[in-house]
Amino acid sequence: AGIGKCVAMDLARRNARTILACRSRERGQAAVEEIRAATGNPAVVLRLLDTGSLASVRAFAGAVLREEPRLDVLVNNAGVTGLPFAITSEGLEQTFATNYLGPFLLTNLLLG
Repeated sequence: AGIGKCVAMDLARRNARTILACRSRERGQAAVEEIRAATGNPAVVLRLLDTGSLASVRAFAGAVLREEPRLDVLVNNAGVTGLPFAITSEGLEQTFATNYLGPFLLTNLLLG
């Protein structure tokens, strides 16, 4: 939704292979279908990613590195605000993990 979806739509309009990295399979697949229909670009795909989970970030990055021949652009757009204080299963504060640590790790893993 929001800025991320708009960026994905624009990339797809430019015929880019576009990977939507989403926490929710249902919402992500709906966005994929909407973007494909609006752009005529079949190369829009969904991959699950929760940037609040470093294990999820590692799994996502590993899959991208294995499955994609190259990565030209990475848009780190995930973020949360206003959540009650919570600790992740990895012992990190949820908002900090989601907004900062996860995107930082993802970027560094994908740099190669």
